[in-house]
Amino acid sequence: MALKKVRVFSDGAARGNPGPGGYGAILSFVDAKGDTHIRELSCGYSCTTNNRMELLGVIVALEALKSPCDVVVVTDSKYVVDAFNQHWIDGWLKRGWKNSKKEPVANIDLWKRLLGAMDDHEVHFEWVKGHAGHPENERCDELATAAADGDNLIEDSAYMASISR
Repeated sequence: MALKKVRVFSDGAARGNPGPGGYGAILSFVDAKGDTHIRELSCGYSCTTNNRMELLGVIVALEALKSPCDVVVVTDSKYVVDAFNQHWIDGWLKRGWKNSKKEPVANIDLWKRLLGAMDDHEVHFEWVKGHAGHPENERCDELATAAADGDNLIEDSAYMASISR
């Protein structure tokens, strides 16, 4: 049986780095009847980084899928795309690579969660230039920005713990 094809668009926003941040994601798929379905997801965090929001947008969208799918993740985050396409994630998690910057190591909690969310799915990552006329990515940016600027921000406790070591 062929897997259902799903496109996930995602974006992250942060006000300062670290600062208040948010993610926006869109799930887009066509069902067996040929009808297109779109689901928007977003949330804000009180103290976090842009890269963490980029990752959370992808994670939450993948976690929302109920059955195994063939997924193309479209994002303007080179960080997310390169981590998989250039095998950085393998180095960080499997070989214990360290980076001169703390942030990739600090995001290990989200990389592990993302790998778990990818289980059972066939996932491909595609980079697009941000703000270059991609309507879905523009909408994700709007969702992420609104979430970052909202009043209902969640504390990013894993990030706070990572910087207090």
